[in-house]
Amino acid sequence: MEEAKSQSLEEDFEGQATHTGPKGVINDWRKFKLESEDSDSVPSSKKEILRQMSSPQSRDDKDSKEKISRKMSIQEYELIHKDKEDENCLRKYRRQCMQDMHQKLSFGPRYGFVYELETGEQFLETIEKEQKITTIVVHIYEDGIKGCDVLNSSLTCLAAEYPMVKFCKIKASNTGAGDRFSSDVLPTLLVYKGGELISNFISVAEQFAEEFFAGDVESFLNEYGLLPEREMHALEQTDMEEDIE
Repeated sequence: MEEAKSQSLEEDFEGQATHTGPKGVINDWRKFKLESEDSDSVPSSKKEILRQMSSPQSRDDKDSKEKISRKMSIQEYELIHKDKEDENCLRKYRRQCMQDMHQKLSFGPRYGFVYELETGEQFLETIEKEQKITTIVVHIYEDGIKGCDVLNSSLTCLAAEYPMVKFCKIKASNTGAGDRFSSDVLPTLLVYKGGELISNFISVAEQFAEEFFAGDVESFLNEYGLLPEREMHALEQTDMEEDIE
């Protein structure tokens, strides 16, 4: 009589919402997963499996137990992989947030190539009428002058990397002030923002080695704080931080 009463109490205890034994903890976890699932997004067959998993089974029904055990293993596998999918979704969400943030921080016109200015009037109009937030880099050059062609090629690459910066070039003879820009001071880089000249580099090729590339020009401009952060670089940094996590 006492044994039957004890067994009855044990069975009643196992039916409670909170269990202290290993099997009880597992059942509670499965029940929690069932309750936390969105009812609209979970197929009825999957919910039924979860219900069976969260309910104690009869000790005498071995066949039923084996079937449920197989279902439990499959469901646990799905739940584990679902957690991994959730982690991947979180990473994608964070990346999208970073892209949105950079788009907001990089509001304003976008360029992406080097503008050829034909006259001094175009030069002045570009400086005076462009938005105040825009950095304008102007290369004053002349054909046949050492370093000018390489600098033009380098600026073409940088224009693609920094589409929020307006890169321009103009021949010294077309500026209307050719006497100021003799071959001795070319190539020259002028940097404007808000209609004001903020940097002036004459004979800028002398700052580089005999052979220089876009990366050298980029590093030079970054030393003076004239370029914003590259968008793709910021996103790559975010990806690296996520990989470390």
